Amino acid sequence: MIKVNSLVIYKNNAALVTEDAGNGKFTVKYRSTPATQTKPAVYSTQNVRTKDIILLHEGPVTSLEKALEFSEKECPKEDDMYKLDQKNQIFLKIAECYELLDSDDESRSAEYGFEELTSLFYGTPKADETWGLYCSIKNTLFFMQNLKAQMEGKILFTLRTKEEMDTMVKKAKEKGMEAQIRAEFIERLKKRKLLPEDSIFMGDVEALAQGKTDKSRTMHDANLKESPEKAHKLLLETGLWDITRNPYPLRWGLSTKSATEGLSSPPEEDRTEIPGFSYAIDNEGSTDPDDAVAYDGKYLWVHIADPASTVIPDSSIDKAACQRGATLYIPEGAARMLCEDCLEDYALGLKEKSRALSFRILLNSEGGIEECQVMKTIVNVKRLTYQEADKIKDSDELKPLFDIARKNIERRSKSGAVQITMPEIQIRLEGEEKKVVITNHPHTESSEMIREMMLLAGEGAAKFAFRNNIPFPFVSQEAPTIPEDIPEGLAGQFRLRRCMRKRNVGVTPGMHSGLGLALYSQVTSPLRRYSDLIAHQQLRAFIDGKKLMDKDTMLMKISEGDAGAMAAKKAERNTNMHWTLVYLLQNPDWTGEAICVDNTQKLPQFSIPSLALETYIGITGISLNEKISVKVLKIDLSELSVEFQKI
Repeated sequence: MIKVNSLVIYKNNAALVTEDAGNGKFTVKYRSTPATQTKPAVYSTQNVRTKDIILLHEGPVTSLEKALEFSEKECPKEDDMYKLDQKNQIFLKIAECYELLDSDDESRSAEYGFEELTSLFYGTPKADETWGLYCSIKNTLFFMQNLKAQMEGKILFTLRTKEEMDTMVKKAKEKGMEAQIRAEFIERLKKRKLLPEDSIFMGDVEALAQGKTDKSRTMHDANLKESPEKAHKLLLETGLWDITRNPYPLRWGLSTKSATEGLSSPPEEDRTEIPGFSYAIDNEGSTDPDDAVAYDGKYLWVHIADPASTVIPDSSIDKAACQRGATLYIPEGAARMLCEDCLEDYALGLKEKSRALSFRILLNSEGGIEECQVMKTIVNVKRLTYQEADKIKDSDELKPLFDIARKNIERRSKSGAVQITMPEIQIRLEGEEKKVVITNHPHTESSEMIREMMLLAGEGAAKFAFRNNIPFPFVSQEAPTIPEDIPEGLAGQFRLRRCMRKRNVGVTPGMHSGLGLALYSQVTSPLRRYSDLIAHQQLRAFIDGKKLMDKDTMLMKISEGDAGAMAAKKAERNTNMHWTLVYLLQNPDWTGEAICVDNTQKLPQFSIPSLALETYIGITGISLNEKISVKVLKIDLSELSVEFQKI
């Protein structure tokens, strides 16, 4: 367990934990600049997340300086890696350990954790010795570290074969020791003509491209700027990465795998069974339906998945969900905030009967909310795609919902709601070669209807929480300043979007001007948004007469969850742009239509609807909403940039 005075690895360097900063963060001290003959070493401190450091020893460590001193005085040096005849005592112990393990087939193929391996050749090390021992294993040829496991916070080693070591030593001797080998490698790197074995030197470049570190010795030695973008570009130019390698989730510190800790089965508790059927309407292929709607002639029902029945505040599952903030949706697949297995029990419509947290809404003649009750329910759910729902929109079951939605749009518009419709696309990857397929997102009436139902549920929940004095994650947005001369068409939509203010999530209720709602909260996606999950936790606590989270706790949770959700959004945005550019690279003869959406700047701005992409093109005399045909002029995948020209 990481605690104060633990020794950890931070960005491939030794670091000492000096303070528990709270909220899953620690303050670490590390050596930022080694000592020279004329200058002492420079030490720095940094607040880091648990996932950014790897525990070496719980401590207590005497000091970081002592740990570094042991490593530098007593342990094998990286410069001597190819020397198999060293007299260093720790080296000799590691060599003996290797010979012992190499004599057994099962041991030869196994993976060894750091503590397990050091116990074999050294015994139980003191805290001050662990960094040196870790470096010793890395600075010999006997063992190879599993870099993938390291990125997941684990330290694992495997044995190299004698043949592999002999080959490496032979090459080192032939080329005049490691310095000469590296010098020749750097020269090849500058020419972008690497040999297959050169990949062993490029690990720090990959780490920089993925945001695991902010330094790269390799790029520094090659006189290249050390940035994730330049590292990505270098990996593409040398062929170590192909264009389908997506670095952005890792660069934003996100996992591309779903949460692993399973939720227990839903508890047995009193629930109201809702007669008839409710409808879960979603995109074709959706695997996590979390809402269903119905109208019984008096009440509008919005049923929402109920994972909060099991996810207890401050439990390990809750903390992991808070750290993620939201499910990450990228073309490669979804990395879920809650584990995949929970969908069977908590998504709506995957079983004959579904458990839900339901919002029973009574509407007045104007379509506004007269009353909202929150209930624990059991619901019969039918699943429909948007296209299927559009076909039966005039049925007895669905027509009232479409009527309610139209009336709600009118009501919100009268209150100043701003309706903005922008081009949307769907990106799909096909086959092992990851061929990119881009299609326009289909516009359906039922998707608009569901959107209005979700807004009514969010408004109803906010009013319920406000009326009952429940600390709650309210969503607000200041009123935009909209000029009178908004143009028509897509140019007008872009102008409106530019006018919108940033939304705010907090415990203080306020007007959401963009939606035209006096009170609003998001409560309809607790399986994939953490702010929705904690809203459900509060509502359930109130219904059950249990203690509520206070405002300070709620605000802290909102802030932490929102940080993760924003990182997910940025990773999704970068990822979608990445795959859009890969699509253009895979289709070099692509041409498309661009629409001028702004001609007030030095270069006019265009939207390319078929790619949901915005760009600037250097032409003159163009009118708003005027259409031109374009093709690609230049793409820089590592910088996520593309230039188009008129054809």
